[in-house]
Amino acid sequence: MSTTLTPLTTIDAETLVAAARRAAQAAGVAVSVTVLDAGGHLLAFLRDDSAVLISGETSTRKAYTALQLNAPTADLVDLVKPDGPFHTLTTALDRPLLFIAGGVPVHRDGKLVGAIGLGGGAPEQDHSFATAALTELAR
Repeated sequence: MSTTLTPLTTIDAETLVAAARRAAQAAGVAVSVTVLDAGGHLLAFLRDDSAVLISGETSTRKAYTALQLNAPTADLVDLVKPDGPFHTLTTALDRPLLFIAGGVPVHRDGKLVGAIGLGGGAPEQDHSFATAALTELAR
């Protein structure tokens, strides 16, 4: 028996962006939000007017890193420290990875379908905004 996996849609991406922004606004933080599909293609991006410019790049790299490694970036930080087992991974690929909390993979029926990345807040805040968005999507 084969099952068809429903990919992450633009409606899903808009739900993730809106939920992440609500969580960030409740904390008084201006952010950028990036949503990628399973192939790493951009589905949605939004930068709050007052978010720092670099947050656009960091949100995208966090989403890409979470997608490629199928893990929250918050869980990967220690692995790339100088004494970590993956310390060279930060420079191993053509497209740079970013090992700062705020990127989270998106799963559907146990399968990886995309990722969300947040930038603009403290790393722990960005992570909490991303996970809040996933909770909203799961409803």
